[in-house]
Amino acid sequence: MTPAANAGGTGNALVSGARGRWAIWGVPAFMFLIAFFHRVAPGVLAPDLMRAFGATGTIVGLLSATYFYPYAALMIPAGVLVDSFGPRRVVTTGSALMGAGTIAMAAARTPATLFGGRFAVGLGASVIFVSALKLAATWFPPRQFGTLSALTATAGVLGALAATAPLAALAARLTWRGAFWVVGLVTLACSALCWLVVRDRPGTATVGLEAGPAFRSVVRGAVLVLRNRHTWPPFLTSLCLYSASGNLMLWVVPFLRDVYGLSTQTAAIYATSNALALLVSAPLTGFLSDRVWRRRKTPYVGLTCCSVVTWGALLATLGSLPLAGLYALFFLMGLVGGAFVLTWPIGREVNPPHLAGVAVAVVNLGGFVGAALTQGPVGAVLDAGWTGRLVAGARAYPVTAYRAAFGVCALFVLAAAITALFVRETYARNVHANPD
Repeated sequence: MTPAANAGGTGNALVSGARGRWAIWGVPAFMFLIAFFHRVAPGVLAPDLMRAFGATGTIVGLLSATYFYPYAALMIPAGVLVDSFGPRRVVTTGSALMGAGTIAMAAARTPATLFGGRFAVGLGASVIFVSALKLAATWFPPRQFGTLSALTATAGVLGALAATAPLAALAARLTWRGAFWVVGLVTLACSALCWLVVRDRPGTATVGLEAGPAFRSVVRGAVLVLRNRHTWPPFLTSLCLYSASGNLMLWVVPFLRDVYGLSTQTAAIYATSNALALLVSAPLTGFLSDRVWRRRKTPYVGLTCCSVVTWGALLATLGSLPLAGLYALFFLMGLVGGAFVLTWPIGREVNPPHLAGVAVAVVNLGGFVGAALTQGPVGAVLDAGWTGRLVAGARAYPVTAYRAAFGVCALFVLAAAITALFVRETYARNVHANPD
């Protein structure tokens, strides 16, 4: 009998049967799409924000990083909250915060309000991914967890894709404020849908007020996860990988505008290349790891090393590669970038099974610490290379400034490849109880 079948008769029609568990996971996965949309959006809207608020590259970087400050700070507490109180209440509340923060940004007339709205978005987004993976771990067989992790990440990639050309087109039609109003209202509507559809575990009642484990016991579990030395290699690899990819997502549209002379909308179309590749590589990497390779470390190390090569190629050809070749290179970077989806099953499989939420939260935290700490400084690197040129009231940076900024990112990828060598091989099963 499947987990969904066990729930029969205790829930409602929305959550009954095999389709019910896909809806229970799918709604939070869609919310992760919206959460990921916000990670990328400042890059596409950077010229608009520079004009509206007189912002520099450092300020745009800090605004983008403001999303990651609460995300990083609450990542482990988010896992504790999800394990203690259940993903239904947590993901509904987080979604409502994201919606409210987006509307605050749309209405902002001062930098303080803009930053406050961005902070609220990051605060709400911090619980979404962990909730989706907790539901995947609860409602589906363990052998599917790697695939579902990858599918959840793919939803995020779709969000990144939505924050490129579609966002640029929407902002061109409605202005950047109008675009944020639309996204904010959709997010609030989806928050209500979370409450209607999501159930914490098979057999829970329609009212959804089932109790989770005692909060104190989950906190003790979090300490166990943090004290496990096998938790830290995937954490650090995630930190380094997302430090690089997060900054690339932030600055790729301004780079194409400044160096290749493209309009924001055209640059956003070229920026879709990386996300389109991840749509293939992320779920494929998870599926192959689960069903074919039955390994985690080997593909993790191999793909991360390939990322080092692609970043080296980007630096070597920066500003001189034809647009078609640059699009192909970004696509290749996305193909090998699918390694990141293995971070979560590795973190889960080296820790006790009942601490899945906390374990995923801890290793996922690495990426957000990296983004929070690096996006402002990388913006400052760009500002240091600025020659004073303005385009339509926004700063335009020379290729030398981008080479310095992307060079920092390439060093992070190299550090990720080295750190990945210390990841424990789990062979796609939980190995916490097994000796090294």
